Amino acid sequence: MRGVAALMVVAFHIFEAHGKKPPFDQIINHGYLAVDFFFLLSGFVIGYAYDDRWDTMTIGNFFKRRLIRLQPMVIMGMVIGALLFYFQDSGLFPIIHDIPVWKMLLVMLIGFTLIPLPPSLDIRGWVEMHPLNGPGWSLFYEYIANIMYALFVRKFSKTALSILVFLSACALIHLTLTSPNGDVIGGWSLEPEQIHIGFTRMMYPFFAGLLLFRMGKLIQIKNAFFWCSLMVIAALAMPRIGGSENVWVNGIYESVVIILFFPLIIFLGASGEIKSKFSSTICKFFGDISYPIYITHYPIIYIYTAWVVDTKIPISQAYPISIITFLSCVALGYGCLKLYDIPVRKWINTKLA
Repeated sequence: MRGVAALMVVAFHIFEAHGKKPPFDQIINHGYLAVDFFFLLSGFVIGYAYDDRWDTMTIGNFFKRRLIRLQPMVIMGMVIGALLFYFQDSGLFPIIHDIPVWKMLLVMLIGFTLIPLPPSLDIRGWVEMHPLNGPGWSLFYEYIANIMYALFVRKFSKTALSILVFLSACALIHLTLTSPNGDVIGGWSLEPEQIHIGFTRMMYPFFAGLLLFRMGKLIQIKNAFFWCSLMVIAALAMPRIGGSENVWVNGIYESVVIILFFPLIIFLGASGEIKSKFSSTICKFFGDISYPIYITHYPIIYIYTAWVVDTKIPISQAYPISIITFLSCVALGYGCLKLYDIPVRKWINTKLA
């Protein structure tokens, strides 16, 4: 399911370039909710993988495992962003041609650490905390969630965790209903309002996923991957509700999707069984490519978006390049997985064994 959501993110960003009045007229209108889905999945998987291992695992070992799993591709995403940076020079990003190489390389090196950059180091003009590779912001909050889990939330009882999740859900509802556009879009900038959005988007999904793992009594679901994938696609592709006149309606939709619908999807997915080699191969492929695609695709999207804005080309004419862009993002993610991520993680584990 994470792989399906990652592919939807790529498609969302491609179509987003053609939106005339974002976020009200996009084709895959709620594609950005994939990030909230990723957080929920992460919380569930963290509980599944680590909740019963703390008798034999230290906090240091936990952090080491998470760094080995996530950090190599964070570095690769920044490297790809640096390599493609000057190809993104355009009317959309007019300051790029004035950015000296040393400053771009400094941003890349800081990006390796995921330390968020202040607006003074913005080299693109979008005020991103990681201007070479925008999606790095969600990994920053992923790390914060992992730190919170390891230091104290792992010790929470179900009651205490339920209270945390309830309060986080209230904060999420408040965000969606008070947002100027009635959505959860944001979190990628080191500004007070954006930091608030980032923490709110992370807190409920991640810890709701952890609670779901601890409380879930799974049932048997046939063809769970197929049905759950359709549910993910439907939730992300749903047209905007309420329009610009009643943005609160869209806020209600996004609250319901994140708080109720996404946990249901993950519960049903975890209740499924993989009974054939073909199903196992498909699920493994989607799972393997999900993170590499997500963390490497956006430097290509920067180029595509700049081209669309400069040429003002509609999607009806741009679709051949759109398809090539989509396939390039998938190929880049898969290539990084096979040629870099797996070998590097294997090498690190061998050295640390």
